Amino acid sequence: MENSIKIHETIRQYIAKAALTDQELIKNDTLIFEQGLLDSMGLLFLIEFIKMEFNVEVNDNELLKENFETVNNISLFVNNKLYITEPIQVTI
Repeated sequence: MENSIKIHETIRQYIAKAALTDQELIKNDTLIFEQGLLDSMGLLFLIEFIKMEFNVEVNDNELLKENFETVNNISLFVNNKLYITEPIQVTI
């Protein structure tokens, strides 16, 4: 749980800095693109930030609105990439 809170805070701080706005104005459920905090270029920079900060690769098939529209969604996406692994196939 502590890691999840840290991820939320780190992402919120990044978005506030990128959008040149007060971090307190960005809530976990703020619609980042609909509110004009980030645009398509901002998304590209956010993806690069996620890669550098969390060592998480974003695949083309993961570039979905649902994954990036709020701090909650981005944090969930990052958590899933960090802590959920592909099942191991065992052949007998």
